[in-house]
Amino acid sequence: MRLKCPICGERDSREFTYMGHASMLERPAPDAGDVVWDDYLHNRENIAGVVEELWQHTEGCGAWLVVQRDTRTHEVLGVKLAREVARAG
Repeated sequence: MRLKCPICGERDSREFTYMGHASMLERPAPDAGDVVWDDYLHNRENIAGVVEELWQHTEGCGAWLVVQRDTRTHEVLGVKLAREVARAG
């Protein structure tokens, strides 16, 4: 699988580290309670289809990326800088 880093260009996925679902960008409030924080930290959906994932270009520029990918085929549908996605949300 290849990912197109917006800063470095297209690279092999071995340069990147998968960091979880992009919904991880939406942190609960500090006082949200133990149940909410436990769910945020430990429970993940296992979706068969198009998902948004958080990746870091660890062997390159270090940028955090939101990758839209089909988990059934591993087709990469889009890559954006996470900081841009966080601002837009």
